Amino acid sequence: MAKEFLEHTLNINRRKFLSKLSLGIGSVALGSLLIPDLFSGKPDEEALMAGLPHFAPKAKRIIYLFQNGAPSQLDLFDYKPKLQEMFGQDLPASIRMGQRLTGMTAEQEKFPLAGSMFQFNQYGEARAWISELLPYTAKVVDDICIIKTLHTEAINHDPALTFFQTGAQVGNRPSMGAWLSYGLGSENKNLPAYCVLLSKGKGNGQGVYSKLWTNGFLDSVHQGVQFSSGENPVLYLGNHESISTTDRRAMLDHLAALNEETYKEFGDPEITAKVQQYEMAYRMQTAVPEITDLSKEPEDIIKLYGPDCLVPGTYAANCLLARKLSENGVRFVQLYHQGWDGHGNLPGEIRGQCLDTDQASAALITDLKQRGMLDETLVIWGGEFGRTNYCQGPLAKDNYGRDHHPRCFTVWMAGGGVKPGVYGETDEFGYNIAENGVHVHDFHATILHLMGLNHEQLTFKHLGRRYRLTDVAGNVVKDIIA
Repeated sequence: MAKEFLEHTLNINRRKFLSKLSLGIGSVALGSLLIPDLFSGKPDEEALMAGLPHFAPKAKRIIYLFQNGAPSQLDLFDYKPKLQEMFGQDLPASIRMGQRLTGMTAEQEKFPLAGSMFQFNQYGEARAWISELLPYTAKVVDDICIIKTLHTEAINHDPALTFFQTGAQVGNRPSMGAWLSYGLGSENKNLPAYCVLLSKGKGNGQGVYSKLWTNGFLDSVHQGVQFSSGENPVLYLGNHESISTTDRRAMLDHLAALNEETYKEFGDPEITAKVQQYEMAYRMQTAVPEITDLSKEPEDIIKLYGPDCLVPGTYAANCLLARKLSENGVRFVQLYHQGWDGHGNLPGEIRGQCLDTDQASAALITDLKQRGMLDETLVIWGGEFGRTNYCQGPLAKDNYGRDHHPRCFTVWMAGGGVKPGVYGETDEFGYNIAENGVHVHDFHATILHLMGLNHEQLTFKHLGRRYRLTDVAGNVVKDIIA
């Protein structure tokens, strides 16, 4: 009763008291635009560390070519002649060891082995096995590190995809790009630190959704900004025809003043985050149209990426746009290419997917290299899990499907301090890891390390607990670092 009387008499509560205690705190709302994290509610040590690497980085930026739906490693990178020798025979129980199955194959009585129908050859100094489906990737094999032993606990698309992007199988966790934006900021104040590009192939697709590039419990300025293939690359960015640039500037100034008053009243850091977003959108009005205009690229670059790079929304166009965004200081560019979910007619679908992606993926490596950017740009290619060595449904020499396989699958990385070659090995059935397994948490820890961040120190306190991208696990895979 005494507490209620005091608050009523003084018309004050804890939030108002703290917000009014600091002299001149209202001016901080606009000042925070220059130092975004200084008054964001983080502990002092976290505010001071934001925007600074923990040690000298190998890479300054990342382009992540995410192949959504899970490419079949056994038809692209993990050559297993044993599967051809035993084509149609049942997968030995001693190899499967009672592994958890999806609902799509759990009722199968037999698990007939399906060797790839595609030819493999060895390329590069590491003599890496590459499928005939990837002739362009084969040409840049000496620039990439092929990791054949990624593994995850998730066996279905949504949790596996969410796990790769956020370090957790549940939602409302910050995505990797958001963590990098929080930890390092942007190199260009006219562009977001984190951009997202979407494309879709002709194969069986799995959906992507905004929770994959969410800021989670981090400030909203760290959320990924999605670019579209339409006339307006960023939705709601342009001014209405009746509003001039001068009018927009005046409106933002007045809005900032109102938000400053609101910040004085409540001290909510999300208010200043909104101001930062409005200001970023204003600056992007000038930067985005120029960057997204691919028509001015020279003929040799168009030839390198292929004619599809001039078609907005294609994978090739997004790879070229990713290079331009990275070149202009975007810290993290995330591409999602849908269509790799090969449960049936995998040979037909994977041909189309490789036609869509192989040339442009290799072109990105070549383009970055000839511009002197590859050493400081980490390029990542891969999906959320792999594909089984046995067939899902009816089996034929030239037609088969593969179910989800989280025990071992392939991704590759290039540039950004990564050592080219082949890392890890699977057993002769391509079913289990034989040596040098890499868990998703290890993968994330290594990516952060290459960016100059200690994954155990990049933390954020939320609801009384400190969170990080790697949760309470993860080891840096030092053997793949140059």
